[in-house]
Amino acid sequence: MAKNSHLSARGPSQRQLRVGELIRRSLSDLLMRGDLHDPDLARFPITVGEVRTSPDLKIATAFILPLGGKNAEEALSALRRNRHEIRKTLTKTMALKHSPEIRFQIDETFDQMEETHRLLNLDDVKRDLDTPEGDAE
Repeated sequence: MAKNSHLSARGPSQRQLRVGELIRRSLSDLLMRGDLHDPDLARFPITVGEVRTSPDLKIATAFILPLGGKNAEEALSALRRNRHEIRKTLTKTMALKHSPEIRFQIDETFDQMEETHRLLNLDDVKRDLDTPEGDAE
């Protein structure tokens, strides 16, 4: 078993959560204001759903999705192209000792919620959910 592996099983620390939320808000504000000089980023509003940081706070992964879910790959490409300017701008606005490397990924939680909703609406699943616990077949 790796050293400190018991810590990773617990999930992110309060510090990781706090820094991730700070980065999420700052990144959302940056994208909303349109402070970046890339016309591709100005074409569509981008939602930042979550930012997860590594335990050492050196890497921050931002989960993004353009409004409506369209052009996700274009938005991802534009953000990755501008990651250095984004990091530099965020560093100026946040009071962090070290500025983390920002990585971007498509936020798939909306797709997962839709799939869960679809599964819960299947007739077989509805029937099983409506069956009282004592009536197992």
